[in-house]
Amino acid sequence: MQISRLFRIIYILLDKKSVTAGKLAEHFEVSVRTIYRDIDALSQAGIPIYASQGKGGGISLLDNFVLDKSLLSEKEQNKILLALQSLSAVQYPELDDVLSKLNSLFKKSNMSWIEVDFSNWGSDKKQKEVFSLLKDAVLEQVVITFSYFNVCGEKSRRKVEPFKLLFKDKAWYLQGYCLQKMACRTFKISRMSDIHITEESCMHQSSQELMTKSPDEACNKQVKLTLKISPEGAYRVYDDFGEENIIKNKDNSYTVIISMPGGEWIYNYLFSFGTMLEVIEPQSVRNEISIRLDNMVNKYHSKT
Repeated sequence: MQISRLFRIIYILLDKKSVTAGKLAEHFEVSVRTIYRDIDALSQAGIPIYASQGKGGGISLLDNFVLDKSLLSEKEQNKILLALQSLSAVQYPELDDVLSKLNSLFKKSNMSWIEVDFSNWGSDKKQKEVFSLLKDAVLEQVVITFSYFNVCGEKSRRKVEPFKLLFKDKAWYLQGYCLQKMACRTFKISRMSDIHITEESCMHQSSQELMTKSPDEACNKQVKLTLKISPEGAYRVYDDFGEENIIKNKDNSYTVIISMPGGEWIYNYLFSFGTMLEVIEPQSVRNEISIRLDNMVNKYHSKT
């Protein structure tokens, strides 16, 4: 992770005075190009860091540089520690070392009063490996390939320049530039498989349009739904919908009015409520659910 690496580069240079980009790249297991990007980032942040050529050259800090904690207020110090503690949720074990050093620098007791964990209960090792693989691809800015199921149920092989990992609406997504579609796309990580990192470098830059597009936008025609959910489904109502979408009825049932992306997935989602949910509108969705229920009943009746 870049923030962790930047702090550690400073500590190394304070200790060793001068280190080549190659040595730093080897130490952090990144490319020399990545190290030079880090040096630029430190320089832009006001750290007096420079590179010298020739024999005995390397990357150095000015001799009089000291990492001065007085540059930061008490409130700013606490904010930095809080931010780094929350980042441990995205599996950066090296943060423990950084946190320990900053706690020492700021003279803070190493007390963790917040814990953020985005993983599912009982999540397996494979899920963590996938996340780590994608994280490395994003940080190293290299192209990845993977198989993907879109919301229409279609499987395809994708080649993508990854920009960032996004946690939104209870799920992890990868945002990047799809080289097949020649456009920015958002992919739900749980629908990605057979992921491979290539040796190709990314050529495109992240785009603001990613923030306004949902995954598989071509399949995501919005459908306005009116749902009635029984009282025993209250936990799902408040888990899945915003208060502005919920009306509590006199009989303690709930009416939910919401627009959702269409496609095959919406029926799987509605069926996940079991008998707790009834679709009031639109009629087309009611009809489709009725047909699917008839098909399910016929499957079971045919075996009796």
